[in-house]
Amino acid sequence: MYYLIGVTLLWAFSFSLIGVYLAGQVDAYFSVLTRIILASLVFLPFIRKQWLKPGLMLKLMGVGAVQLGMMYVFYYQSFLLLTVPEVLVFTIFTPIYVTVAYDLLAGRFSPVYLLTAGLAVFGAAVMRYDNLTQDYVLGFFVVQAANLCFALGQVGYKVIMQREPEQLPQHAVFGCFYLGALVVALVAWAVMGKPKYPESGLQWGVLLWLGIVASGVGYFLWNKGATLVNAGALAIMNNALIPTGILVNLLIWNRDADILKLCLGGGVILISLLLNEYLAKRFEHRKPVEA
Repeated sequence: MYYLIGVTLLWAFSFSLIGVYLAGQVDAYFSVLTRIILASLVFLPFIRKQWLKPGLMLKLMGVGAVQLGMMYVFYYQSFLLLTVPEVLVFTIFTPIYVTVAYDLLAGRFSPVYLLTAGLAVFGAAVMRYDNLTQDYVLGFFVVQAANLCFALGQVGYKVIMQREPEQLPQHAVFGCFYLGALVVALVAWAVMGKPKYPESGLQWGVLLWLGIVASGVGYFLWNKGATLVNAGALAIMNNALIPTGILVNLLIWNRDADILKLCLGGGVILISLLLNEYLAKRFEHRKPVEA
């Protein structure tokens, strides 16, 4: 859980950095490609052949292609359609995708998480229920595509590591995760990229931070943490980014927002998270321990 909490605090700044310094100013596909190249450079030196079987390599590349490559393609586009708080609020559906995906792979059904996620959706509606625009609706679906990719990736990684016959040093194989993402990023940039590159040292600095720290270190620690907790805790932590990210955006960048609606909606989301944790613990006691 400590891994997940640490990465949550780290990623809370990423939303605002993208929304303030990159979105609409630097080509989204170039940003994605740069982040993934930098993340790959961090972990490729750690790859060890003795741990890397061909089947495992392909699985990890597939997970990286979905969780990081495809997710980033949708994720960066969402900032062109929505504000940072709106992007954050729309991530509330991720726990549903996490639990449903894990339940499908485990052959079970966990209604508890669907109930509390529904409450969190209501909290998001409180934050913004009027003045819906075409960009707002389209942005909602773009964020959901990113959420789904992120959920499938982390659940897939968790299951892959659980089913390995021997415990692996994850840092020695995680470079393959970034290689899979790199394939997607290269294709996306080649097909849809535009010659709109960073024009200031600050923008390059933001990309370096996002690539090396947020992506390189962050995704490794998040996925490692996912293998150490149960599916309920993993689902809950996916929503912890919402209040922390919005708080960072308001306190540091002082973006305009309806504070009352954010407080009311955030309160409902917080209640849903606490209820989720309470019910998840009771639910976990009544079912077999995960493999």
